[in-house]
Amino acid sequence: MSEENLRTQLYDSYRNRAMIYALIYEELRNELGAERAAAIMGRAIYRRGTQKGKQKYARYAPNDLAGLKAAFLGGMADDGKMFQPEIIASDAQRLDIKFHACPLRDAWQEAGLPAAEVATLCRIAARVDNGTFEAAGFEFSADTWQPGGEGCCYLHIRPGKP
Repeated sequence: MSEENLRTQLYDSYRNRAMIYALIYEELRNELGAERAAAIMGRAIYRRGTQKGKQKYARYAPNDLAGLKAAFLGGMADDGKMFQPEIIASDAQRLDIKFHACPLRDAWQEAGLPAAEVATLCRIAARVDNGTFEAAGFEFSADTWQPGGEGCCYLHIRPGKP
């Protein structure tokens, strides 16, 4: 199989994941309301992040931000082209990464979802990052995409508690 074929399949799988998230959110929202739907999905996605964080990044906690950065960015799909990360700050006290692209957000926008719903889905999907970095042993926060905003998620990673 060619590299281009693999790349197409990779991007298609992200679009598929995005639409599964959107459809699950819609069903839950219709049954339980928007707030409960977002909370339930967020908890499940967070749990997946904790699995990933413990497995892939815990060895860098609580304060090896350089090692974490190398492992996290080095494992990004399509050599980072999919999310287009930009290192805003990187030292012993902080790692700030701004993503300039997101295949999930792009899929929701291409599907014609309202901007406010795209922002909600971005916030829900980003819970995977909270789970990942918190379970690995770091302090973490993120600014997710908002209508009219440039780029996508902006991750803020700090050393964890010893």
